[in-house]
Amino acid sequence: MDFKYSDKVLALKARVEDFMAQHIYPNEEEIFAQVSEGDRWAPTALMEQLKDKAKAAGLWNLFLPESRHGAGLTNLEYAPLCEVMGRSPWAPEVFNCSAPDTGNMEVLERYGTEEQKEQWLKPLLNGEIRSAFAMTEIEVASSDATNIDTRIVRDGNEYVINGRKWWTSGSLDPRCRIMIVMGKSDPHSANRHAQQSQILVPLPYPGVTVKRVLPVFGFDDAPHGHAEVIFDNVRVPAENILLGEGRGFEIAQGRLGPGRIHHCMRLIGLTERAFERMCRRLSTREAFGRLVSEQSVWAERIAESRILLEQTRLLTLNAAYQMDTVGNRAALKEIAMIKVAAPNMACKIIDWAIQAFGGAGVTEDYGLAYAYAVARLIRIADGPDEVHRNQIARLELKNFKSAASRTGGSAEIRPADKTPGLRKRPQWIA
Repeated sequence: MDFKYSDKVLALKARVEDFMAQHIYPNEEEIFAQVSEGDRWAPTALMEQLKDKAKAAGLWNLFLPESRHGAGLTNLEYAPLCEVMGRSPWAPEVFNCSAPDTGNMEVLERYGTEEQKEQWLKPLLNGEIRSAFAMTEIEVASSDATNIDTRIVRDGNEYVINGRKWWTSGSLDPRCRIMIVMGKSDPHSANRHAQQSQILVPLPYPGVTVKRVLPVFGFDDAPHGHAEVIFDNVRVPAENILLGEGRGFEIAQGRLGPGRIHHCMRLIGLTERAFERMCRRLSTREAFGRLVSEQSVWAERIAESRILLEQTRLLTLNAAYQMDTVGNRAALKEIAMIKVAAPNMACKIIDWAIQAFGGAGVTEDYGLAYAYAVARLIRIADGPDEVHRNQIARLELKNFKSAASRTGGSAEIRPADKTPGLRKRPQWIA
């Protein structure tokens, strides 16, 4: 496999980097300031201006692979661009490449009807509205998606939705006009993965109540935010169902693969920036008569950070390559591996960066506290580490069993079993 970036990708990467240098980094503090002024949940004027600039520069909807609406990039081609955007918490939205909109647009592109695409996908692609995805629930262990208990019940020409969701990212944004809701339409189906459906709910809508904001380590992520949402006898037209009843789990799997790898790509960029800040800080501060960077513990951490970053980048590129060549379903293990590796790597390196800055690291002055909050959240979002580790183990053991069956039993040949002249092994040796 060849991860060398093509001339096309290198040119796009250079354009994204140039845009970041001209328009994103110099305006970060101003965007934060505008969010803090007046209503925190009102979109900022500066963000909308920057989006217009990105659209005019042709740096728009870069995430959509093989689509008439995007740049036609593969996952592997998009990876370095997404990493650059991830260096700033605000940048992905500027390029219309931020979650959950990217995942929702992919769902509508793959599974939506022409009418649904015209009504919701088109304005999302144009950046005119934003969206939300309601899956996680407060009253069940949502790490097992089959536990989801929100009900979607057919009643004539409508579906009636009742349930309680939380961590519904984006639902607090006044620009949020459409929400994809996952719930159970057939709780008695013998196939646990055919009990769920996904349905489109416009916002605002009768019966939908955004109950409260859920901060992450004190950060509210305004004006985007994460919320608890109540659905009380919400009636939507039957044509709002996506793909058909019982297809919700299938849609979720198709949606979460790209969503997970995008999180990892962005985290690499976020961590690279934290690492750069750490190195600059250590190279300009003295303690006990010499530069902090020259002290052995920090030399070790700098080296380990670079190793971890490169390992994670290669794992992510490999997952992207597998998704492009064999498909998302066949790349489950690779996606699961990066979903564990990337946020754990980010948490470790950003934590070291905070330590390097001392008291300044836990303030909002250098963005490290927020970066850590983001990385730590991603260890839970789109499936916790434990679920992905279990999946990796199951796939590995499945391969082992397949190998054993081909050899008529154990695939392992021990030297003591086959080599003449060796003494019989003691009974306590397995």
